[in-house]
Amino acid sequence: MTQTIAPRVRTLVLLLLAAVCALLAGAGPVSAHAAVTGSDPAQGAVVDQAPSRISLTFSEQVALSGDSLRVLDPEGKRVDTGEPSGVGGTTYAVRLQSGLSDGTYTVAYQVVSADSHPVAGAYTFSIGAPSKTSVAVSGQGADDGVVGWLYGFGRYVSYAGFIVMAGGAAFVLACWPRGSGVRPVQRFVVSGWLALTASTLALLLLRGSFTGSGKVSDVFDLSLLGQVLQTKTGAALVSRLLLLAAAALFIAVLFGAYDKREDPQEKRDLSFGLAIGGVVVAAGLAASWAMSEHASVGLQAGISMPVDVLHLLAVAAWLGGLGALLVALYRAPADAPVDASAVRRFSRVAFGSVLVLIVTGTYQSWRQLGSWSAFTDTRYGQLLLAKIALVVVLVGVAWISRRWTGRLAEAVPAAAERTKVRAGAGASGETHARAGAGAGTRADAAAPTDGEPTAEESAAEESATEPTDSEPADPERAAQLARQRAARDAARQKRLRDADPHRFGLRRSVLAEAGIAVVLLAVTTVLTQTEPGRTEQEARAATSSSSSASADTGTSGALTLNMPFDTGGQDGKGVVTIDLDPARVGANEMHVYVERPDGKAFDIPEVKVEFTLKAKDIGPLPVVPDHLAVGHWSANGVQIPMAGDWQVDVTVRTSEIDEVTVTKNAQIG
Repeated sequence: MTQTIAPRVRTLVLLLLAAVCALLAGAGPVSAHAAVTGSDPAQGAVVDQAPSRISLTFSEQVALSGDSLRVLDPEGKRVDTGEPSGVGGTTYAVRLQSGLSDGTYTVAYQVVSADSHPVAGAYTFSIGAPSKTSVAVSGQGADDGVVGWLYGFGRYVSYAGFIVMAGGAAFVLACWPRGSGVRPVQRFVVSGWLALTASTLALLLLRGSFTGSGKVSDVFDLSLLGQVLQTKTGAALVSRLLLLAAAALFIAVLFGAYDKREDPQEKRDLSFGLAIGGVVVAAGLAASWAMSEHASVGLQAGISMPVDVLHLLAVAAWLGGLGALLVALYRAPADAPVDASAVRRFSRVAFGSVLVLIVTGTYQSWRQLGSWSAFTDTRYGQLLLAKIALVVVLVGVAWISRRWTGRLAEAVPAAAERTKVRAGAGASGETHARAGAGAGTRADAAAPTDGEPTAEESAAEESATEPTDSEPADPERAAQLARQRAARDAARQKRLRDADPHRFGLRRSVLAEAGIAVVLLAVTTVLTQTEPGRTEQEARAATSSSSSASADTGTSGALTLNMPFDTGGQDGKGVVTIDLDPARVGANEMHVYVERPDGKAFDIPEVKVEFTLKAKDIGPLPVVPDHLAVGHWSANGVQIPMAGDWQVDVTVRTSEIDEVTVTKNAQIG
């Protein structure tokens, strides 16, 4: 009884530890994307004089190109001169043309962060007063478009290929050495090598367009490829290809010389050499991610890189070994099935991998999130919560697989004993069988044990497979008979594999594990391309502080809009001026002044104002000011619910029938 309870206790502990790992772990080796933490002029700022340059400050160092920083006037024409350059630390600037006119200008940026991810965006500032602009201010995402989708898919395939290749080979060496001669397992590992090689080549070609124009036509631009080879990411991809050549040699030896060794001592020596070489190659491949992407920047990079290597190796041993086990359970021949001892050894390997994931994941979570609020306040945290649910389900299914493994281990000795008993009974009854006492024999044959074929099926198979003198001479007929025999052999092997209910249950639970693992890998890949919670929250705080500082600068912080109007009637021309103070979210004081073209106060029958934020589908919010004096109206407590680019509509009525509405956009808040 104690021996039965102990494995269940260990399994429960495994479940709890893995849940903690999922709660705290960053999915895969992820660090920080660059984010804009400050700008001069600030976003939405209105400056009195045109600046000589604009500057952006990022959360980490970035790589620039000639078009990384662009400044566009209200008509969409570039007004920056020269190439952008660093001005100290993580601040980068580009000079502007002199004599810029008043209006709203757009700053667009597209850089590559130190962790190899492209970062793009845009914002606006105004000189003198805000104005309409023909430039779209929403910065397009770096992952948008066909090239971005292909690059993301290539990253997924590269991770999957590494896990299949490294984990499958580790499963053969550490858990099931007989699997080196099983063709389906061989094809599984080789398919991982092919997927990783093909995806690495594709990423190398896509990289230049992905971090630049995003055009499909630039994928095969050799000049861009040359630029990529000079970057850290390009060097990492080339190093990965060289290591894949060594991995090909390792796979050839594993499924060639190692499988053919018959001397136990020679096989042990070769197994030891393959284990050492395989760990070195797998660690080098994992380092090609860690040293070029997320782990190489941010907090404690010297610690994070080896931690990332261990994290990737543990993931490969767990999920890749799981895939190899699934292939062995479903496709291994009946005469060489995966045994219970191999499954138990893999269970111990998976348990060790989970322990490694707990340690590395805890460290990564502290590095990526920084606070508990990041779980729900950031996209990274929300994706991590989704991964938590998947990991919990995966560990639960693994617990079911562990139970089936225990039942299979208990059933093997009993099945062997039944086989010996049947063999003895068959020998003692051999004389009766030859004498024709066939009633009992036929009854025994009609009721096979453990899924064995019936006597009639065995006789039919033997008659179909044994050569006879009447073998057809027609090659087509011979080929048809060969296909029929192959189909019968395959059906017989499948029937034998499905005969054991414990093995069948284990196959189904492992299949469920593999399906969840595929979805888990997809979420992990998306997570590696998402800005971590710590960086996102720091960028928000910096942007908020910058906006507050911008609002606090200046003499009054008020927003002034001058809008000429012409109602078309007699004495219908003039200028309406809107003063909004302090032009922030919340309550504001508004003054409206109406003047004739010569600057004198103009008393008109009615003035109405409306505020609309089209980007958020808010408004129009009507305001009817009170008439205070000749040409002067006022309204207190004008509520602005949200910061943004607001459209201000002013309706001016100069007579009973002459009326016009003039419009101007302004950044408020």
